[in-house]
Amino acid sequence: MTISVSTRQVVGPADAARRDTQGLRAGFVIENIFRPGEVHLTYSHLDRMIVGGVAPVYEKLCVESVAETGTERFLDRRELAVINIGGNGVVTVDGRDYALGFQEAVYVGMGGRALGFASDDPAAPALFYLLSAPAHRACPTVHITRDMARKVQLGSAEESNARTINQYVHPDVCESCQLLVGLTMFEPGSVWNTMPAHVHDRRMEVYLYFGMQESTRVFHFMGEPSETRHVVLKNHDAVLSPGWSIHSGAGTGRYAFIWAMAGDNMSFTDMDKVPMEALR
Repeated sequence: MTISVSTRQVVGPADAARRDTQGLRAGFVIENIFRPGEVHLTYSHLDRMIVGGVAPVYEKLCVESVAETGTERFLDRRELAVINIGGNGVVTVDGRDYALGFQEAVYVGMGGRALGFASDDPAAPALFYLLSAPAHRACPTVHITRDMARKVQLGSAEESNARTINQYVHPDVCESCQLLVGLTMFEPGSVWNTMPAHVHDRRMEVYLYFGMQESTRVFHFMGEPSETRHVVLKNHDAVLSPGWSIHSGAGTGRYAFIWAMAGDNMSFTDMDKVPMEALR
């Protein structure tokens, strides 16, 4: 079995401001994450976050080592969060099986050895979204259901951004070293996420957009508040967000997104809000 890994170097704000559309996409957008029967990872130098997809169909896919980490095993110095956004499947950690339904997750602490991924039904395969960051201590492996997630309701129908943030990997739900992971769902008719915008220079973030129709698109806004840019994303596209960049989007139809953060602290509210009049 082949594990394909691509690498993304850090892009600075001055460089990003000069890039054209293709240049922005090459630096920040991750496409084709879920490839049937394959493991595909992207190693970002933004806080060393690894973003990836495992899409088992007929055979179980296994991950034990990834050369880009420089360690003998993938999780020797890393922690991992896995969220299933496909059909029912099983994640195996060191011989123990965790059955994951749609929008269920498992947090795997540092030191986890062999990882296995399988779908219950090849006709409705699981889609395992992976997020991994460096870790300094081992935390317990935990199966997290959507009911277990800490729920935060934000926005309003008047502002077209009424949404529920389901915090999966969060200090109130399970221990982790630096990963924070959640899933945001919108009320019908709401399309805006994370607006008014903010930045958090102490942490990077990555969004995965999903639950979209084939023709639906999200216009994701990025860049320094005074130098905003946008990229257009389809279902299952992800976008990396450096600490200096806003990260906000609006969809042409209903969508959801998974967000993940890594960096200096575990405070979800550690952010620098950007007033609307400062955006350019």
